[in-house]
Amino acid sequence: MDPKQTALVLIEYQNDFTSPGGTLHDAVKGVMESTNMLANTVATVKKARELGARIVLVPITFTDDYRELTAQPYGILKGVVDSRSFRKGSWGAEIVDVLTPQAGDIVIEGKRGLCGFASTNLDFILRSLGVRSVALGGFLTNCCVESTMRTAYEKGYDVVTLTDCTATLSEEEQTMATTKNYPMFSRPMTHDAFLTELAGAGATATESRGYSA
Repeated sequence: MDPKQTALVLIEYQNDFTSPGGTLHDAVKGVMESTNMLANTVATVKKARELGARIVLVPITFTDDYRELTAQPYGILKGVVDSRSFRKGSWGAEIVDVLTPQAGDIVIEGKRGLCGFASTNLDFILRSLGVRSVALGGFLTNCCVESTMRTAYEKGYDVVTLTDCTATLSEEEQTMATTKNYPMFSRPMTHDAFLTELAGAGATATESRGYSA
């Protein structure tokens, strides 16, 4: 997992989820607190950036009238519409302040559904940058993160899921996703384990390049 070929992909770290006053924050705050996911993510971003990994943020946004969706949405997207979440230009759709993109970070545009690849150029950008490994965190553990994980797996990426950088609606769903579903399509690990592996791989890659020189 060479840091130069690794992207930390952060899904929907937006105020409507992350912050008090956000339309969906109350639904996820319990699991956010139990996993400490926001602080863990901030720490992961800082160290991964230092090691040379790419930071890629994948927010979801809609126009104020949600015209990108069917007139009669159902399932999870109905919940988005009913709660008036992720409206472009609103505070709720903004990326949370503690993860404000820095120089060199990439913000993917066009996410309108669950999978981060489906309606965006995420795959094109990752491959253009020579990324082979992706580490995923965000919301919801068993929805958008899991959908993106499955697609990344099928596209041939080395996929890591950061179990303590995710949150969903209940502890039961969190446990089921991270212990039953994630291992089928990724290598689940804590953010500390990921950073340890990334740092070790980075040191090995540096030594190898130095030896070759």
